[in-house]
Amino acid sequence: MAAFEYKAVDHFGKQVLGRIEASNDEDLELRLTRMGLDLVNFRPARNNRFFKGRNRVDRPELVTFCFHLEQLTRAGVPILDALTDLRDSVPNPRFRDVLSAIIEDIEGGKNLSGALTGFPQVFDSVFVNLIAAGEQSGKLPEILRELTESLKWQDELAAHTKKIVMYPAFVGIVILGVMGFMMIYLVPQLVGFITSMGGDIPFHTRALIFVSDIVTNYWYLFLIAPPVLFFGIRYWARHSDSGRYRVDRWKLNAPAIGPIYKKIILSRFTTNFALLYKAGVTVLDCIRMGETLVGNAVIAEALQRVRQQISEGVTLTAGFENTGLFPPLVVRMFRVGETSGALDSSLENVSYFFNRDVSESIERVQALIEPVLTVVLGAMLGWVMLSVLGPVYDMLGKVTR
Repeated sequence: MAAFEYKAVDHFGKQVLGRIEASNDEDLELRLTRMGLDLVNFRPARNNRFFKGRNRVDRPELVTFCFHLEQLTRAGVPILDALTDLRDSVPNPRFRDVLSAIIEDIEGGKNLSGALTGFPQVFDSVFVNLIAAGEQSGKLPEILRELTESLKWQDELAAHTKKIVMYPAFVGIVILGVMGFMMIYLVPQLVGFITSMGGDIPFHTRALIFVSDIVTNYWYLFLIAPPVLFFGIRYWARHSDSGRYRVDRWKLNAPAIGPIYKKIILSRFTTNFALLYKAGVTVLDCIRMGETLVGNAVIAEALQRVRQQISEGVTLTAGFENTGLFPPLVVRMFRVGETSGALDSSLENVSYFFNRDVSESIERVQALIEPVLTVVLGAMLGWVMLSVLGPVYDMLGKVTR
């Protein structure tokens, strides 16, 4: 199907702009009519990245979607009526078009999970498989409730992670700006005065003058090199398997950030693993889907080895223990679950363990960021002031004697 950008009016006469997929002009008009819209004009959709980003479906919208769909299905509302009500109340035009296409597919004979597979950019494989398991088991409201809680946790985790990154980045930019101003403008103004006084210049002052000369003469390199290095590494990681593997391994081993990054990935994996297994998905399929969701080549390769070992007869506990990714406490939880036959409860305990560990680790890092950055800023400013004012005080002391 082709994508179209359209202008239409609803039954209140309000103009509506949007984007929708349709087979042809007649199919477009039919889809809009079923949405309660009258087509005014349309054109083939432009492949515009800005347009896509502006109309993406965010995680909070998925949380609202799952919560409302759970409430409606639990109340006995037919799935088509529930989706229609949701479509009419969604403010995001992109999501409204997605829901319209899903309704069309269901009316054409597909079930809900089958209709969701047509939009992998909105509904990932875990989401689709959980919905499929809920349809097969007749527990769709329960699955939707689990999805709602899982998406809420992911959204909170993303917000905490963004807060950890944004604050140091902002303070770091301020520190670099202040230091750049002092090195390029202030220090050169004082160097002439310091050198004209004669006498011995201490080592830390000579070091400051040396750094100031480098920054003054090659300031453009300090502006160009970081973005070039960043985008170069990013391109290498995206277009080379070995590059992506090395970058992902560096992320896991990075000081301070690496352990938290690893815990976040394992927490996401175990949470999805527990949801899928509890919904009736096999262990091997849970691990296979986890490989595509972890977003790290090193951990994905380790999970692939686990899946291979389990398929060859190794126990689940031994497979995870052999990777060296999981702490002994988590491995013991797996072992207890396998031995007792209550693997679903064990997986929920593992998920709870990682979720709590990640939250506590993020809180500890947040508490340390401000004092560490304050110490760094104070040390840098102290070095500059000592290097500039130290020789002045020495000369004044000699004059007064």
